[in-house]
Amino acid sequence: MLLDGETVVCHVKNTGRCRELLVPGARVILSQGMNPLRKTAYDLVSVYKRERLINMDSQAPNAIAEEYLPRLFSDLTKLKREVRCGDSRFDFYGVRDGRPFYLEVKGVTLELDGRVYFPDAPTVRGAKHLRELAKLKLSGTDAHVLFIVQMQDVISLQANRETDPAFADALLAAKEAGVGIHAVDCLVTPDSVVANEPVPVEYI
Repeated sequence: MLLDGETVVCHVKNTGRCRELLVPGARVILSQGMNPLRKTAYDLVSVYKRERLINMDSQAPNAIAEEYLPRLFSDLTKLKREVRCGDSRFDFYGVRDGRPFYLEVKGVTLELDGRVYFPDAPTVRGAKHLRELAKLKLSGTDAHVLFIVQMQDVISLQANRETDPAFADALLAAKEAGVGIHAVDCLVTPDSVVANEPVPVEYI
């Protein structure tokens, strides 16, 4: 990256491909690390795609979700991160009106013509989580997935069937099993990212 005319090596806080974002000439937001022993002095945390600022920190969605879930579930009485159930570790375990539930969070950065898609790279783990949530729901335990769309003003969210048909099939199966499927966009600034408004989910 060029910073004040000097080339600097940055750590990209995202495990996806991000091919449509990290293109030559892209404007990015960097965060300077505080540890002098780090190999890289900066983290790349967000990028402009035209005028749209997109958060790329893959650790941010869980923190955003933790703040947003009391808005999504008005009857939420308990919330705990990183809880194992069966063969999976889910991002959240909670209680609503005395009933337990499990919830998995997915961060979304891929946008094309105003619509967003997940995943941007094949994810065996993501499809596995959806299948586990469907099993939980069919066994009588409430289950949900929350897509954190790390940008603002999008039309809808879809599974990226072209990139990962197995995930798209698992999402549709989870919906048919009764798993709650939610998406919310985010207000992203150079200094912050917070949940904003619900996003429609399309199943294609």
